[in-house]
Amino acid sequence: MKLDPKPLALLAAIMLLALPLTGSPSTWLNLTLAGIAMGLIIFVIASGLTLVFGLMDVLNFGHGVFIALGAFMATTVLAAMAPWASSPDVLSNLTALAAACLAGMAIAAAVGVVFERVLVRPVYGQHLKQILITMGGMIIGEELIKASWGPQLIPLPMPETLRGIFLFGDVAVEKFRVLSMLIGLAVLATLLLVLNRTKIGLLIRAGVQDREMVE
Repeated sequence: MKLDPKPLALLAAIMLLALPLTGSPSTWLNLTLAGIAMGLIIFVIASGLTLVFGLMDVLNFGHGVFIALGAFMATTVLAAMAPWASSPDVLSNLTALAAACLAGMAIAAAVGVVFERVLVRPVYGQHLKQILITMGGMIIGEELIKASWGPQLIPLPMPETLRGIFLFGDVAVEKFRVLSMLIGLAVLATLLLVLNRTKIGLLIRAGVQDREMVE
């Protein structure tokens, strides 16, 4: 798994073409940083699809349910730790965020394991059945989330540390966007390191080429 420079070059070209349309370099930089932050959030979500479909050849249309379930669980934990999140102390805010993230990942991983063992594993190599079964699982998962947390939006106050902006001259960058960029880059670096530099990554890539031989 290596970085392909072509999409990055295309992205840079689009960013430069947008510069004359924004009116000023500072506005362009603000919008560009906001777009990169949002793109990295989408990348974190899509990285799971990349591994499942790109490396394991499994069409899992239920992937979004795991993301949603993790988000709702993280929201519940963060709301329960509201005094920590609203504290002006940076360490308290980071502790609340870490606990929420870990809870969300743990629940999503546990449900994902059950989903794979019960629904996906019996239809390995059968793409049509994978689509039908995982879409059915997605619909059921969505309804279970609605039954558990309700259909309405859940307000979630931002932790005190992530409110406000970093100001660099005329360029203003929201603090939570900086955190999302750092997390996205950390996930990217971890994926590249694990898949290209570790024994587990070697086994995963070898399994894509010849699953039976690896077994």
